[in-house]
Amino acid sequence: MRVGILTGGGDCPGLNAVIRAAVLAGTQRHGFEFVGFLDGWRGVLEGDVVPLDEARVRPLLAVGGTVLGSSRTNPMKDGVEAGVAAVRASLERLGVDALLAIGGEDTLGVATALHEAGVPVVGAPKTIDNDLSATDATFGFDTAVQTAVDACDKLASTGASHHRAMLVEVMGRHAGWIALHTGMAAGAHVTLLPEEPVDLDAVAETVRTVLARGDAPLIVLSEGAPVLGDHAVKDAPTDAFGHVQLGGAGEQLDRELQQRVPGLSTRLTVLGHLVRGGSPSAADRVLATRFGLSAITALAEGELGTMASLRGTDVVQVPLADATKVLRTVPEHRVAESAGLSW
Repeated sequence: MRVGILTGGGDCPGLNAVIRAAVLAGTQRHGFEFVGFLDGWRGVLEGDVVPLDEARVRPLLAVGGTVLGSSRTNPMKDGVEAGVAAVRASLERLGVDALLAIGGEDTLGVATALHEAGVPVVGAPKTIDNDLSATDATFGFDTAVQTAVDACDKLASTGASHHRAMLVEVMGRHAGWIALHTGMAAGAHVTLLPEEPVDLDAVAETVRTVLARGDAPLIVLSEGAPVLGDHAVKDAPTDAFGHVQLGGAGEQLDRELQQRVPGLSTRLTVLGHLVRGGSPSAADRVLATRFGLSAITALAEGELGTMASLRGTDVVQVPLADATKVLRTVPEHRVAESAGLSW
């Protein structure tokens, strides 16, 4: 069997570990041959491939990003029927028998449509936001949080030196998992999530209280936090899947706090894509490897249209359609865990 692998959407630490595990297991255990599609679905549509053999993938475990490249190309932009036909024709020209699609909601949504049309495909979930349903965790999230926490630790010390409020904006469009875990691990005095309304007066009061006791306020917020009642967006076109580009939540909060707390000194740090880069943590290397092993085993055993998923401590295969059915947002009981505490 000749298997094509692609990585779609935003990159994150651990993608290369999935590729490595899939190729090594598929080659050694099942005799598969592998090619990699460059830049996600663009490579599939244009037949842009590179060979993937054991020698090429062995060094990839600790390498960040994706050696295959990525893009937000949407093969279904002109309709599902046309998209499926284009993908199927490309696979036939290249002699590719099946696909392993590694990606988030959009990439796996395309994979689901292909499966429903009869194209042999399996998936592995990828999003640093940790917001895919049907899996308890996604690789890349642990690394992203650790990167953000390291930054917060450094910012907190310089904030304390200057009696200054430090604002740290992290990724998280509609799900605040990165902000939640970063805020808790870094000891943030305020953490703002997309799932909860923002009470600016309460935030300002916390800032005043922290300053009054001689500490420097640390505030962590998601890029999707509704500071002024809605998401802050950039004046930019939507991507191929119709997503607007978020940006500016931290700037909004900075302005509002300075109006409410006269004389307040602040510094805003937008971590942005910094949390996407770098070598994956040990936990993400293990999870990504297990996802790659599970996905290629499913392909070998004919469990098509499924996605590798972490359930408790076990990695199992679940229907691809379940991955994109519901966005996994932060539940109320997690938000309530530290609510009202004076950190």
